[in-house]
Amino acid sequence: MSGDLGRRMSLLDRVAYRFSWSLLWLVCKAWFRFRVVGGENLPADEAYILAPVHRSYLDTPVGGMVTARRQRFLGKESLWNNRAAGRFLTIVGGFPVERGTADRAALRACQDVLERGEPMVMFPEGTRQHGPVVEADLMHAGPAFVAARAGVPLVPMGIAGTDHAMPGSSMLIRPVRVVMVVGEPIRPPVVDGRIPRRMLDELTERLRVGLQECFDEAQRLAGRPALPVPGVETSGD
Repeated sequence: MSGDLGRRMSLLDRVAYRFSWSLLWLVCKAWFRFRVVGGENLPADEAYILAPVHRSYLDTPVGGMVTARRQRFLGKESLWNNRAAGRFLTIVGGFPVERGTADRAALRACQDVLERGEPMVMFPEGTRQHGPVVEADLMHAGPAFVAARAGVPLVPMGIAGTDHAMPGSSMLIRPVRVVMVVGEPIRPPVVDGRIPRRMLDELTERLRVGLQECFDEAQRLAGRPALPVPGVETSGD
């Protein structure tokens, strides 16, 4: 993992990344007709943590279209077993984490990336969730912890439509309109030494509130509410 973090992008890597990103942008734009609102909230000259809602496997590739700047993200080490695939994932920003690695080791890897001045993508809800509400009980403190350690802002982002484009475990990707709303950066307090748990909880809650606001606005603009929680009946009109 350290080799992927410490390796600078060569000129060839930068050309390959720009080509790959541009191709994916064209495909996503044609298929999802995506719209980005609040893109100016992404810091241009400093590291940050982009913290999107997570409702679909499409959130990573489609969410990456909010900026042409390379953003780093965690991936299972097994994805790098294929040399060509691993090379591609590294170029587009991924870096491997061993299955079973302690959470603190993964968080340290994220901190190293940010301290190198590169932005990170971290899903504060962890795995994919369902429904229109960002539940406080499902929020992870990892993004807040890494942001406080590295002294970088958290940027909430709502994504509407990806769950309809690829619902559940479906392998089909439907041409559904996607809207992404980027919120204002949330800067953590300056800390020296140990980070108090209370501060982490407060920062995570601020992120949750910002995330919900962005998610609500994205759903409103897309005209498509998030799919309900499986197994939970909703009342009709």
